Amino acid sequence: MEIEHLENKIDELIQLCDELEKKYARLQSDKEVLLAERAQLIEKNKTAQTKVEAMIMRLKALGQE
Repeated sequence: MEIEHLENKIDELIQLCDELEKKYARLQSDKEVLLAERAQLIEKNKTAQTKVEAMIMRLKALGQE
């Protein structure tokens, strides 16, 4: 009976390890997606900042005329 109990516990641990490996793989995948999205947003932010700075410069130039 003791051996059977231990076998059941080992089976549960193996199943838990499998589930954790799958979750870890999903988390790694999600992390890669989020990092790519972050990089895109940073680039968009830089582009927007450049455009706003250009607009400010044009407005200042118009004000000096």
